[in-house]
This record gives sequence, C-alpha cells and structure tokens, in this order.
Amino acid sequence: MAGPTTAERGERQQESSGPPLVRRLRPPRLRTIVILALALLLLAGGSLWLLYGSAWTRVERVSVSGTRVLTPAQVRAAAAVPVGDPLISVDTDAIAARLRRQLPRIDTVDVVRSWPHGIDLKVGERTAVMVEEKGGKFVEVDRGGVRFATVSQAPKGVPVLELSLSRDGSAAASLRRFDESRLVREAVAVAARIPAAVAGRTRVVKVRTYDDISLDLGDGRTVAWGSAENGAEKARALTALMKAAPGARHFDVSVPTAPASSGS
Repeated sequence: MAGPTTAERGERQQESSGPPLVRRLRPPRLRTIVILALALLLLAGGSLWLLYGSAWTRVERVSVSGTRVLTPAQVRAAAAVPVGDPLISVDTDAIAARLRRQLPRIDTVDVVRSWPHGIDLKVGERTAVMVEEKGGKFVEVDRGGVRFATVSQAPKGVPVLELSLSRDGSAAASLRRFDESRLVREAVAVAARIPAAVAGRTRVVKVRTYDDISLDLGDGRTVAWGSAENGAEKARALTALMKAAPGARHFDVSVPTAPASSGS
C-alpha cells in the first residue's frame, strides 16, 4: 500500500503547526452562584450577630486612666457608658462630650473601644497656673484662662490673682481699653511664664494695669513683670538676674533687655 504523497504530508504539517485551539470557558453554573451567595449571606449575618447580638462583644467593663484630682468613680459616673450594650453601638463622641460638660477639670479625653468587652477612658486634667479668690473660696484657672474648678483651699505652689485696678488717671484709660476679663487673661499668661524655680515661691500675681503686673514671692521679694508680652525673654532675664544678685529684694524685668535689681 502506497504511503502519503509529499503534498499530503505538507498539508498535515500546516494543520499541526497552525494556531492552538482556544477552549471556551463555560459560564458558571447557577448552583455555584447560589452557593456563593448563600455563603456571603451567612458570613454577613454571622458578623452582624457577633457584633450586635452576641454576648461575646457587649460592654462589661469601663477602665479609667490619667486622673490626678478626679477619681475613676467620678469619671465613670459622668461618662455614663451603657454597660451591657453591644460594644460596636457605643457612641464614643457622646461619651467624650458628656465628660467635658460635666467635669470641666478634664482638658483632654480619649474614649477607646477595647475589644471584646471594654471601654477605656483616657483623660488629661487641667493644671491650675493661678487661682482667683471669691467668697472665701478659690477658682482654679489653667494656662488657657479657663476657670475649671472651685476649691476651698488654694493648691500648693499656685499663686493667687490680686486685681488692684485703679480707676483714676492713666490707669482708668487702660482699664477702659482692656476690661477686667482681658486683664485676668494677661495675668494668666504671666503666671504660665514664671520660671519653674520661681513659680513655687510666687504667692501673688498682682495686676494694676495692662502693663503693670507684678509678682509677690512671699518672702519680701517682688518682681516687676510689666505686661504679658515677651514672656519667655522675661523669664530668662529673671532667672539670670536672680543668680547674679541672690540678695536683692526687688527685680525688674519689664524691659527684658535691660533687667535690674535693687535692695538687699
């Protein structure tokens, strides 16, 4: 029997060396789509149940950190965290707002979900740089001028504000321009700039006018500070002046580039 001719062999080679056949992909079957959809629904439903319906993720504890004067019990009471509710549904912004509103001593607050059962309340309290005496009690004022608490005794090492405002002459003109609330803010700015070595000995911050603020150190020594402007320079000048003249009784840093001391 005769074999294939040369022409037939050529035709077979062309057929075998041609482009490969592309296998058509079959569309996914309906049953596969249904199974995948059911799996996704079960996953979503399980997640929702875990977050909202399960006892595994409900609020069981409220922890408090950062308090100094306030007690953790006071913070918890003001926060009113809904113990027993799903942790995911707790409104952390509302809790923070309640704390700031009910406890003005709080300066900063961070409400954090601690999975799976807790709420952490991280607070930062205001620090008094000065107190105002009113009716035998003392109102604490922080470095921002915020009056945040009234106490029966002045905190140790915190100066008392004394307003000795004159309503005559140039002092009266200053008072018309800078009202009492503005002068209090200026006094707070001065108190916040007093050097640490001096702040603990400062007993009174006395305000007469905007640019006549002085410090009474309680041991007979006084400091003429002037206005609240250039506070950092005045603080450095006072520190250097006290080291250079430790026996002086009066220091004047109202012009920080030309500080002076007197008395012995």
